[in-house]
Amino acid sequence: MSDERDSKKSETNGAGNYDTALEAAEAARQEPLPPLPPPPPRVAELCAACMRFVATKYKVSLDGTPDTLSLVDQYVREAREAAHERPESVDLVAPAVGAYLGEVMRQMFRAEWWAEGDYDGWRLYFTTVYLAFNPIGMAREAVTMGEEPGFHAHLTLDPAEREAIEQRLAAMPSVEEDEYYLPTTRLDVVTLVVETLRARAEAAGTGGVTFSKKDYD
Repeated sequence: MSDERDSKKSETNGAGNYDTALEAAEAARQEPLPPLPPPPPRVAELCAACMRFVATKYKVSLDGTPDTLSLVDQYVREAREAAHERPESVDLVAPAVGAYLGEVMRQMFRAEWWAEGDYDGWRLYFTTVYLAFNPIGMAREAVTMGEEPGFHAHLTLDPAEREAIEQRLAAMPSVEEDEYYLPTTRLDVVTLVVETLRARAEAAGTGGVTFSKKDYD
């Protein structure tokens, strides 16, 4: 009888501990997060350039929110046409668009920039999940509509998570080729990946783990 009482007591305590953990996690999610630092100066300069490009062309101001990426999509579509006549324009447009796209994602997902040296070495490192890529590489692919070797537009993931992520991405609705590389499509993909990785981390009890640049080296 004593063993049975102890067992039931243990089960009750275990349930209570689980409920307490859930309550603590929910409370942590509701607490306001500290503001992010400003982006590196080179990123800020390129973001400002993207805003100027779009404002000059469409008389609309970008404000750094995800909803404004549809305007950037349209700018990219027109940049594709210009790139056919002036291939060198990619080197001007892609860094500006990529910096803006990356900064939108940084603000959404609380990531960190590595923005030193040549553009092909830039990265956006995520802190709440293990995920990294080069937004400028993504922007180059958006303009050229093809892979840009060396610019690291692909997603860097924990190898143990890759199969699950590939399955989730394969289940996404298909899109036309001209939309595949657009900034809004890239944001949709990254959002799905982050949500999947977060859910898997929570289920594994590692939801509180964070990452920094040194974890990606």
